[in-house]
Amino acid sequence: MTGPKKAPGTLEALLAAKEIAIVCGPGGVGKTTVAAAAAAMAASRQGGKVLVLTVDPARRLASALGLSPARVGAQRVPASAFARAGSTRRGELWAEMLDTKWSWDRLVTHHAPDPVTAQRILDNPLYQNISGRFVQSHDYIAVDRLYELHSQGAYDLIVVDTPPTRNAIDFLLAPERMADFFSSRLLRLLTVPYRSRFADMASRPFYHAADRILGSQFLQDKAEFFILFQTLSEGFVARAEEVQRLLADRRSTFIVVSTLETVPVREAETFMRLLPAKGFHLGGLVFNRVLPAYLLSPGLAPRAARLCEKAGELASALCAEEGPLRGAPPSLVERVLQEVGTNFNNIGLVARREASQRSELSSLPSVVVSVPEMEEDVHDLEGVLALGRHIWS
Repeated sequence: MTGPKKAPGTLEALLAAKEIAIVCGPGGVGKTTVAAAAAAMAASRQGGKVLVLTVDPARRLASALGLSPARVGAQRVPASAFARAGSTRRGELWAEMLDTKWSWDRLVTHHAPDPVTAQRILDNPLYQNISGRFVQSHDYIAVDRLYELHSQGAYDLIVVDTPPTRNAIDFLLAPERMADFFSSRLLRLLTVPYRSRFADMASRPFYHAADRILGSQFLQDKAEFFILFQTLSEGFVARAEEVQRLLADRRSTFIVVSTLETVPVREAETFMRLLPAKGFHLGGLVFNRVLPAYLLSPGLAPRAARLCEKAGELASALCAEEGPLRGAPPSLVERVLQEVGTNFNNIGLVARREASQRSELSSLPSVVVSVPEMEEDVHDLEGVLALGRHIWS
């Protein structure tokens, strides 16, 4: 990335030193928005050409950036969108929503030994039915597309938005699993009965029964698909190994996003410990929707307690003096004051628990930032940039 060097410990400095940032974490924590915000801030503040690639099947990113989800491939966010958001940009922001079927077709065409074999695979009914779901399809296509985009060298920074944590782990392991599949006995066993007229006698009753139940055309389609697919083996295995090396490269980093609720924190912590164990760089941790820091002020909790204790006296005084509550039932006002004090204490307790969890997890990555609960849902570039300013530096 271009731009001046920054002191360590900020997301700005982290992204200035990397070419790939993979944003991951539990579902429902605002990960897609954080990925878009990081990319938008990099394009705005650091310059260069920045791409955000969303792997999340939801199309929230497109609407947030004002792009068309119907288009395939990368789309440039126009300068006018930044102007409407009240911001300028030094570089370019691009976005791409992953199209699994389109990407699989491109991959088959690339790895097939010849155009005829590629077309036979693409025309195979079984391929057409399962290409969007085959062998961790979405996860493998995501990392392969990342590899392809990075290899083209068109972008200074690529920010990847991954599926939720369980799928994000699949995202990390997808290249290895794809290579294992092509090297497995399973693929050989699926094709052997059709490669030879002398199939094992024990398996013949099964295939005869399957032929009667499923129809011979189904079995022929399956056989042709796996036999043809095996011709892609060498290219897929080599690419999977290259992708794995890219994810572990010093130019790549992972940013984990989580809220401070119990379940997301537990999932995020597991994932953060998994990353270094797999040889990946854990660069940052973003706590999203964090309660305001003023709730931790030591003087507020005693005041809330006194409000609960003195609610009766205060209610009587407010109902007796000139003001909007004059003449109101003191018992009703007392109940409201009690609820205000109790709710404040409860929220303060949650805020202190959040602070404790944040402190425990902050020792793992080099960059830790907190984002407060936004007053409005992020639905446009202005909201994306507003969130970005919280996470940037």
